[in-house]
Amino acid sequence: MTRPHVVGVVGSLRDESYTRVGIERALAAAADAGATTELLDLREFDLPVFDADDREPGDAVDFADSVYDADSILLGTPVYHGSYSGALKNALDYCGFDEFEHKTVGLLAVAGGGFPITALEHLRSVCRSLNCWVIPHQAAIPRARTYVEDGELIDDDIEDRVVTLGEEAVQYANIEPDPACFESTENVGADD
Repeated sequence: MTRPHVVGVVGSLRDESYTRVGIERALAAAADAGATTELLDLREFDLPVFDADDREPGDAVDFADSVYDADSILLGTPVYHGSYSGALKNALDYCGFDEFEHKTVGLLAVAGGGFPITALEHLRSVCRSLNCWVIPHQAAIPRARTYVEDGELIDDDIEDRVVTLGEEAVQYANIEPDPACFESTENVGADD
């Protein structure tokens, strides 16, 4: 039996990203649970604004291949205007059913304020449209500047949530998916 492979996508472009801290901690927990891991830091990929007429510019193929090779995918995002980041949206636009269908996905959102839930709901909808199995447990880091210090989570409850997300990415990496969800059957543009 091979070890599950978990990738974590950092949907923030900031140098001092709280999202990166959260995803790195979740990946460390996944590694402790027996997975191989890979950090996909969007700052390190050349991903021009998605153009459906040119799906292979820059590092798009490398990014999509890394997602395709994963058993579980952790998506981390800062909350911008109540939703997930444009950088993450753009990266996800380079992927489709080939990369995500029947994969396990875990969600993490980071907010400057106290309400990161809508970003998680939006990401959950995107994942459902790609026929992923989204881990019911999700992690949020509200008021991040209060709970992250020197690149570490300093709140035990928040760290427990993030660690659980990484552990469940391994635990459910090979879960048998449900029949296709309604959203995925209506996602006709994905195959265009």
